[in-house]
Amino acid sequence: MRLDKFLKVSRLIKRRTVANKVSDQGRVYVNGNIAKPSKQLKEGDVITIIRSDEEIKVKVVKIPLNNVSVSESASLYEDVK
Repeated sequence: MRLDKFLKVSRLIKRRTVANKVSDQGRVYVNGNIAKPSKQLKEGDVITIIRSDEEIKVKVVKIPLNNVSVSESASLYEDVK
């Protein structure tokens, strides 16, 4: 699954267009490397999102085939501290 779609489906970022914009600005890293929106994710990848006031770091636990419900979205990743 593409990075921008995963960010939307997992609800780490609300809209796919915003996920594209943030990735294009170089504020999203996958496994320590700057990632483009089209980056293909796999289970075990670590995503870091840099926002103005915080840094979010999560590990991909599961790649969904389609959209998932709000209650399932949190099960797609786990926080990394």
